[in-house]
Amino acid sequence: MFEILPAPDHVAAYRLSGILTEADLDGVIADIEDRLTRHEKLGILADLTGFEDMTFRAGLRDARYGLSMIRQLKRFPREAVVTDKGWIESLIGIANPIIPHVEVKSFKPAEFDAALAWATEIEGGPEA
Repeated sequence: MFEILPAPDHVAAYRLSGILTEADLDGVIADIEDRLTRHEKLGILADLTGFEDMTFRAGLRDARYGLSMIRQLKRFPREAVVTDKGWIESLIGIANPIIPHVEVKSFKPAEFDAALAWATEIEGGPEA
């Protein structure tokens, strides 16, 4: 399941929990695409505290969308991930230095407000 969280309009903030479906990913993608019509760059916040898994079709949808956006990575300069799962933190540690133009950082659940603030402070955001 996905939930859109309250955040500044230039931050796409979601709580992803349980087992994500293709419909969940379609909702996230639709929200991101809508925000991209209003903003050149977006901060991303994903609260994965309750995340368990995703269906195979959701994984394919996620991969297809990610590949379709590969030339637009500069539009997503900061991605904050809130998690209590060590394996997700490890993946972020591996991915962060190899994803060009994107800074990915993990935060503990108690650091949610700091994660949102960090994702909000993007170059080219509304304050620029």
